[in-house]
Amino acid sequence: MTDRPLSTYRLQISGSFPLEAAADVVGYLAELGASWAYLSPLLAATPGSNHGYDVVDHARIDPDRGGEDGLVRFASAARTAGLGILADIVPNHVGVAVPRQNPWWWEVLRLGRKTRHAAAFDIDWDAGGGRLLLPLLGASPEEVVANGELDVDTTPAADAPDGVLRYFEHELPLAPGTAALADDLPALLAAQNYELRFWEDQNTDLTYRRFFAVSELAGIRVERPDVFAESHREILRWLRTGLADGLRVDHPDGLVDPGAYLEQLADATGRAYTLVEKILEPGEALPAWWRTDGTTGYDALAELDRLFVDAEGVAALDRLDARLRAETGLPDALPWHDLIHDTKRMIADTLLAAEVRRLVRTLPHGIVHADDALAELLACFPVYRSYLPEGREHLCAAFAEARRRRPDLSAAFAALEPLLVDPSLEVAQRFPQVSGAVMAKGVEDTAFYRFTRLGTLTEVGADPSIPALSVEEFHDAQRARLAAWPHSMTTLSTHDTKRSEDVRARLSVLSEIPERWGEVLAELRAVATTGHGPLDALIWQAAVGAWPLPSDRLLAYATKAAREAAERTTWQHPDAAFEEGLAAIARSVEGDAAPILDRFVAEIVDAGRSNSLSAKLLQLTGPGVPDVYQGTELWDLSLVDPDNRRPVDFALRARMLRELDADHARGVLPPIDDSGAAKLLVTSRALRLRRDNPELFRFYRPAVVEGAAADHAVAVHRGGATAVATRLPVTLARRGGWGDTVLMRPELPGTDLLTGRRIPPGPVRLAELLDTYPVALIELAR
Repeated sequence: MTDRPLSTYRLQISGSFPLEAAADVVGYLAELGASWAYLSPLLAATPGSNHGYDVVDHARIDPDRGGEDGLVRFASAARTAGLGILADIVPNHVGVAVPRQNPWWWEVLRLGRKTRHAAAFDIDWDAGGGRLLLPLLGASPEEVVANGELDVDTTPAADAPDGVLRYFEHELPLAPGTAALADDLPALLAAQNYELRFWEDQNTDLTYRRFFAVSELAGIRVERPDVFAESHREILRWLRTGLADGLRVDHPDGLVDPGAYLEQLADATGRAYTLVEKILEPGEALPAWWRTDGTTGYDALAELDRLFVDAEGVAALDRLDARLRAETGLPDALPWHDLIHDTKRMIADTLLAAEVRRLVRTLPHGIVHADDALAELLACFPVYRSYLPEGREHLCAAFAEARRRRPDLSAAFAALEPLLVDPSLEVAQRFPQVSGAVMAKGVEDTAFYRFTRLGTLTEVGADPSIPALSVEEFHDAQRARLAAWPHSMTTLSTHDTKRSEDVRARLSVLSEIPERWGEVLAELRAVATTGHGPLDALIWQAAVGAWPLPSDRLLAYATKAAREAAERTTWQHPDAAFEEGLAAIARSVEGDAAPILDRFVAEIVDAGRSNSLSAKLLQLTGPGVPDVYQGTELWDLSLVDPDNRRPVDFALRARMLRELDADHARGVLPPIDDSGAAKLLVTSRALRLRRDNPELFRFYRPAVVEGAAADHAVAVHRGGATAVATRLPVTLARRGGWGDTVLMRPELPGTDLLTGRRIPPGPVRLAELLDTYPVALIELAR
């Protein structure tokens, strides 16, 4: 096992796939060629959580996920198989949806601001009059009391000596000495250390920091040494005792000072391998002083996706979008940067208004329209956040743009500017935490569902205003990664991607055939429509990308997409009449839409698979540490979570890999068909070569391709291995194929590890090299 992984394989550990089950598949992961196993969060989480990011107890491994015994068994199996272990951790927040499960939160609710754990949470006690606001009621407190919906149980318990208060599924502790007020509910409520409020008050009046707009996830102050120590004691034990080798840090941008946190973490772990889930905007660099090995790879994902998109076709899809808008009575589409300004401003004014109000409370008195000005600055902020004093240029850019858009707020901006650039001030420390939340909710969770021309372009970490990359631009990005962050992760699919890699690869084909897609979309909309043309395009793309899929999966996606877009329906206020259109589309995929989808997907499936295999090979052989998300070594046609957390049939994959190896040894190659065996071939051969011969991946030199079809090839020398991939396959076929296009090679023989074919010294015609698969992996003779 290496100190840093050569590759990783992500496993989603849950109650239905606990550590014991994961231990049974590590042999397969090793056979596949993975270097480390990459585990989702393991600490005790909210009961029933299928993701684990809602930690409720830092002191123990989740029993539903296998507990201590499960991790010991998994680690033992991983060591036997020669695998390292990368553990996902969550330093920013904890789950509070079930208060009794979280001992820190329960203590704060029972004892208030003076208890030991009160300082662990980022609570504005003064704004709540010394009480913690809990927005969980379905009506006002008066109505709830009048309706008899509250139940008081004064039976003493070890963690609730005065009893509990119940509201439907919610259970809360009573403060000491208040049980005697049980017969006077208003007085009892007034005597608690928390204040029950109508659930929508979370938008405007919440008094504790949370994860984005999720009030069930409360932020903790990990910057405090005692909180760091308590929340990391178990995690550090894993590293100390060999139960884990490295860490993946979730959402560092939520912390007060991510750089300082990483310093503390590196010191505590002895500089173990560490990655951060950091979203970088185009042109933005990961802070060079951070003690981390890199990001979780969304930047690489965006580069790989754009290599397979036809920029001219995207322009045609823009025109299709304009027609859809006109046909359904919608206004013209905004340019991307205006769209995200408006969606971010909407988020700052609605879902995250409480966070803006908290910023205002940190300001000196007398700044008129401070809330309006802060919300505008958040909407104009060009990246997720700054890390003062670094990133001051982003603040300057935000102020300049805000002044351009809102000259009427110039006095407020003038008063705010010296405050927001002073890292010693509370407002300057909190503003970056809020800007990241506004960016995530406004862009990833709203604008990405309104910009519907091509689903490939709206993935986490991507900017749809950059629709495509040339081969040269792609190479430049990979060389930069190798030079700056050679151990950073690269990825194509994660638990957070809006669409799996194979769905996006298929949808990228639409950029090569925009007119044909327009015809098919019209046929599909004639079968079922929401009446909102761009949303129809988004939903029908999901059906095409994940086809075949049942109606329930499409309905779940469509509902989430429409509510996230927040144009005609929302999560907080669903429009049942509008959502009937979503249901109609979903039902139609098991009816009249099915033959249309069958025919069209048959037209594009081969090109989509070419894109999939090409992207996979370039990721697995490119600079960085490639991650394979569970199950994606075969075709994986998943949509947004929880669709991408469905169970994986590892027994099938293990059996297919054994059969593949046996056939390959006999010279029998798998076809590119529905089985996905061709993708398993590419994945296993690339991972094994990288694991067994890391010296073959020392540098990154674009290979020279000569000929009329050269722009359709992406070829790279990595030191002793050459990867060759195909891009824009429909356009390539349209021009008649590779013709006389050649890959320039050294005067050394090699072997294509995918086909087993010997490659003679010197140049090779791509028509011959790529006659079986759209990709090749050539190992030079040594």
